Amino acid sequence: MQDILQKHFGFKKFLPLQKEIVSDVLKNKDTLAILPTGGGKSLCYQLPAVMLPGITLVISPLIALMKDQVGSLKDNNIKAAYLNSSLGVREERAVKEEIQDGGMKLLYIAPERMLKPEFIDFISALKVSLIAIDEAHCISEWGHDFRPEYRNISALRKLFPSVPIIALTASATARVRQDIVRQLEFKNYSLHSASFDRKNLRYYVRPKHETYTQILNYIEDHPDDSGIIYCHSRAGVNNIVASLISDGVEALPYHAGLPTKERTENQDQFMKGKVKVMAATIAFGMGIDKSDIRFVIHHDLPKNLEGYYQETGRAGRDNEPADCILFFSYADKMKHEFFIKKSQNPLHMRIARDQLQQIINFCTYTQCRRKMLLQYFGEEYLEDNCAACDFCADFV
Repeated sequence: MQDILQKHFGFKKFLPLQKEIVSDVLKNKDTLAILPTGGGKSLCYQLPAVMLPGITLVISPLIALMKDQVGSLKDNNIKAAYLNSSLGVREERAVKEEIQDGGMKLLYIAPERMLKPEFIDFISALKVSLIAIDEAHCISEWGHDFRPEYRNISALRKLFPSVPIIALTASATARVRQDIVRQLEFKNYSLHSASFDRKNLRYYVRPKHETYTQILNYIEDHPDDSGIIYCHSRAGVNNIVASLISDGVEALPYHAGLPTKERTENQDQFMKGKVKVMAATIAFGMGIDKSDIRFVIHHDLPKNLEGYYQETGRAGRDNEPADCILFFSYADKMKHEFFIKKSQNPLHMRIARDQLQQIINFCTYTQCRRKMLLQYFGEEYLEDNCAACDFCADFV
């Protein structure tokens, strides 16, 4: 394990829990791994994939994330590929032929593909040694980003009953964990959960009043820092970017309304540090590996605490201090409630309301923000003062 870690991934030592997780996977155990953003989740299935004799199937929800990870693996001389809607018929045929020729270690697939008969026929003929499920919270109706197509993953359990499954996520409450285990039919499984406490992150909730002025002042006070500004709508993203540019701040947008090529180029500019500020909808950020993000600003109220935790977790992956600033107003709460009422599913409506109330509780909490955030994930924070939130320290 240690030799492969250094040879293929360039690391001299494991991050916390990585070695234990990899060991359990290699023992053929189903595994649920809950590691914070930047905790090295992908290595927990990529390293076993290199060591195991067959191919590892990786279910991943985002095309951009698949491309990034496959590119990195190839750079490390690990044979990897993806099958998703971005490929044409010829490209897909070429990938399948390469897999059938042997030596492929990882195949990334979108969950929508799994029940297609032709895909089932294709993977049934492969020697599958491991199934990895990234962003596993998407399986659960109680998760913050439930995706019905993720429920189809259980079909792989029936197709490969003796193949171990590793499910990975950065955020899961006790209820979500139970749902993941039940849906994937885990029996004798191992659970590894790191602390949710990102000690280098500073949490601030600010009144949503003259919000743009507050954001501009912050950016001007931190001219060398790289950061993300999250907005709910595409229009909100475009407006923020236009205003920042007019005030002399280099910024780029990222949202689903932009052409794919432009989105990719914008992300590339941000990742390489050519542009310091990215304004984006929540479509941006999952799986990005930029270590020096110094601030994450929520211009609008997030829908839930899990999403907020994941998005703020994109800051400070180098373990240096980083600021997480959330602008709160009850008007945003009413906007969320308007969309919740449109739901046709009573259970999903109730879950969304419960989750919205939790983020409201966080914003209106009158004690340490960190204590409340960790408490939500079932972790007790024993310190009286975290020295890194707006109740325990001054705003930076």
